[in-house]
Amino acid sequence: MAEQPKVRTTEGVVQGLRRQGHAVFRGIPYAQPPVGQLRFAAPAPPHRWEGTRRAVEFGPVVPLSLPIDVPPQGTDWLTLNVGTPDPGAAGLPVLVWIPVGGYLSAASSDPMYDPAALAEAGVVVVTINCRVGAEGFAFLDDAPPNRGFLDQIAALEWVQRNIAAFGGDPGRVTVGGVSAGAGSVAALLTMKSARGLFRRAIAHSVPGLHNTPALARRVTAAFADRAGATAPTAEALRDIDPWRLAAELTSFNAGLHAHRESWGRLTETGTALCPVVDGEILPETPWPALTGGRASGTELLVGHTRDEFRYFSVISGRHGTFTEEDAHAALRLHAPRPDGARAYRAAFPRASPEELVETLYSDALFRMPSQQLAEANTAAGGTSYLFELCWVAPALGGILGACHSLDVPLAFGTLNSPVGTQLIGEEPTPDAVALSRELQQTWVRFVTTGDAGWPAHRPGEHLTRVLDTESKTLPYPEQASRRIWEGHSPAPFDLS
Repeated sequence: MAEQPKVRTTEGVVQGLRRQGHAVFRGIPYAQPPVGQLRFAAPAPPHRWEGTRRAVEFGPVVPLSLPIDVPPQGTDWLTLNVGTPDPGAAGLPVLVWIPVGGYLSAASSDPMYDPAALAEAGVVVVTINCRVGAEGFAFLDDAPPNRGFLDQIAALEWVQRNIAAFGGDPGRVTVGGVSAGAGSVAALLTMKSARGLFRRAIAHSVPGLHNTPALARRVTAAFADRAGATAPTAEALRDIDPWRLAAELTSFNAGLHAHRESWGRLTETGTALCPVVDGEILPETPWPALTGGRASGTELLVGHTRDEFRYFSVISGRHGTFTEEDAHAALRLHAPRPDGARAYRAAFPRASPEELVETLYSDALFRMPSQQLAEANTAAGGTSYLFELCWVAPALGGILGACHSLDVPLAFGTLNSPVGTQLIGEEPTPDAVALSRELQQTWVRFVTTGDAGWPAHRPGEHLTRVLDTESKTLPYPEQASRRIWEGHSPAPFDLS
């Protein structure tokens, strides 16, 4: 029997396992468990250990604020996993994946992020756990804000210290994510403390989810009161069990509509505790930081799916039920002011209320923030490669369309993972396999060379790779929406 792989990190020796032609190391701590006096604090450096630490099991899942039953696990939440073609290699490209969803969940153990296919293609893959929900983003008077982002930076610092020992090149690190993970990537582009920790970035379906300090303070106070805390402080919340606090946030998010008059657009997101534009850790949102030259551009692969909102309308049971009243409310809350509502009506005159709601929510939540990030990064001197996935998910008779997150199992090659099966079906079609191979090869080429394989985004051209059964490079398909949103980058949610 072959000897299991061992690697010496700066904190101690880890022993992983060999599988499918590559080596994996799981549950490696990059910071101390954020519990006790470290709860709601910035991540503390990990402890060193003597001897060899077995790294064959994923670390505990961070407390999740989702309407699913996940049993509480241990408290060593701040861990990461490494999949490498060969720990004895040198100079391999590195992808650090941030598996954050809605700033409410972060599970690097999800089979959708299995590194096997990418490792086979020569990429070292790192997946991380970080704090989310109240643990990561509650705006507390006596704790640093945006602790989830601080965790991500601590993980990237660990990569710089250690990835060469796993065969990776610390000078060729790409940071990537989808949805809130992509929002995290966008934030990292602008944060001084993240500079020099990565060279390239991949962002799928970037959201524009940020709160002003004024709104964040009001929301956190209301949440702390609901949870039974005497004040919106780390000291007051520290004694509440983390999983009970996560469950309280799940209920709190479900009732956000009751605060629509005072909390405005935030109440439509289902995510009360999102990143805060605090002026220090996150000095401003990514779009003005890049276009204003206060952040440097990079090599960026960014895009979205065509039917971003469809997944949410289907799983919530709302698909097929949206009325003219719903369309009016959506336009009032989310169309760019002052003329966005009128512009949408003019640009899509034959759209039904359902189509108008879906178009607007897809634009406001993901499509326009993603497209505008490509523009902003180009303006900052970076190179942006833009894509749109138009291939229809076969599951459920195609009702999901080209929905949110469909691109992730395609890129990782994890079509048979639970999420892949949910979207693509039990038996992937030849089209699905071919598209997966194309998107995977795009990732590998990009993290290796910085070139996605099609012309970069340029002002006036807006060339986009449209991923479908027969992929093509075309002018940006959502031009009508792009024109409506021109000059209106996502603004932080604020008190109404």
